[in-house]
Amino acid sequence: MTTDVVFTIFLIFTGAAVLATLSLFARQTMLVAYILLGLIVGPFGAGLVADTQMVENVSHIGIMFLLFLLGLNLEPQKLLHLFRKTAVITGITSGFFAVGGGAICYALGYSLLDAAFIGAAMMFSSTIIGLKLLPTTVLHHQITGELMISILLLQDLLAIIILILIELQSAGAGGAATSGTMEILLVLLSLPLLAGFALLFQRYVLTPLFARFDQIQEYIFLLVIGWCLGVAELAAVLGLSAETGAFIAGVAVASSPIAKFVAEVLKPLRDFFLVIFFFAIGAGYNWHVLMDVLVPAVLLTAFVIASKPWLFRILLRRAGEKPGRAHEVGVRLANVSEFSLLIAVLALSGSVISENASYVIQTTTLFTFIISSYWIVMFYPSPMAVSDELRQL
Repeated sequence: MTTDVVFTIFLIFTGAAVLATLSLFARQTMLVAYILLGLIVGPFGAGLVADTQMVENVSHIGIMFLLFLLGLNLEPQKLLHLFRKTAVITGITSGFFAVGGGAICYALGYSLLDAAFIGAAMMFSSTIIGLKLLPTTVLHHQITGELMISILLLQDLLAIIILILIELQSAGAGGAATSGTMEILLVLLSLPLLAGFALLFQRYVLTPLFARFDQIQEYIFLLVIGWCLGVAELAAVLGLSAETGAFIAGVAVASSPIAKFVAEVLKPLRDFFLVIFFFAIGAGYNWHVLMDVLVPAVLLTAFVIASKPWLFRILLRRAGEKPGRAHEVGVRLANVSEFSLLIAVLALSGSVISENASYVIQTTTLFTFIISSYWIVMFYPSPMAVSDELRQL
């Protein structure tokens, strides 16, 4: 078992280093190289990595660290202001893409239930693509990131509700509906309760510990890792996503004097797990079914890529944002989410949707990941921008 894990890590990072080198010389995005590596060596490719579930589980730690680091730049008062500003925008865009995506698939002959879940999967944008490719060194980029994270977190809450509905559908109708309604209400109540706990714990426990032992960097590192993963696990117990818990953990310590130190220390750890995440996307995709779902996946991809920048730009402009920033946020959100992959897998395992519908969601997500990554790194400031000028902005 240990040998398998070491061999898998070897394949991921040695292969990623090789393909990343080639992609840089070819002035391509490294994120696509990681996905391509998964397709090549995964179970549907050469079969060198068979246990994709283990890889996928480990990779989600990177998402937690990404959101934790973003939370470090957002104080609670600012976050609440952003939620008030983006709640209506998130509701309108979610409804538009759910109906639009579902209508496309229903017109193509999918059942109403399949079309509904495919449409629901189109509502969400990728936290990873949007924020991994966002610079945070300039005030403009920080404001852009703040708008994006508030929209993405609200989308996460909607995703959790859909996952609960999938569980109910899998269990069957009837008495489960009442318990399902209670479960959704408990999830909505869990968010403010978790935030309140995190703020109180930070004030009366973490801050005194930081003040007393701030000279021992190894201890601060361990304390912060434990805090991030602990709140993430608590969020999962309460019915929220672990990623949402990690973000709340970051927001709670945003005003701490050690926030900048923590952000710098955790970046390499975050990137380590995110490489595994993108590899897992490629490794988990069965490309042998591509031709069976190509037409609906291409239509949905075109719908998402063309419509999301347009709709977000209009709504953000009406909310008072500058035209350039409104357009940039729309482009950075022009994709489908890793939550959509989870919806596709769980709905299929629960026999809620057909196998074909599940692969439509997975293929569309993969297509939008690749296209939006290229769009961002070609034309917008990004740590992975193909242009030296854009990389330095």
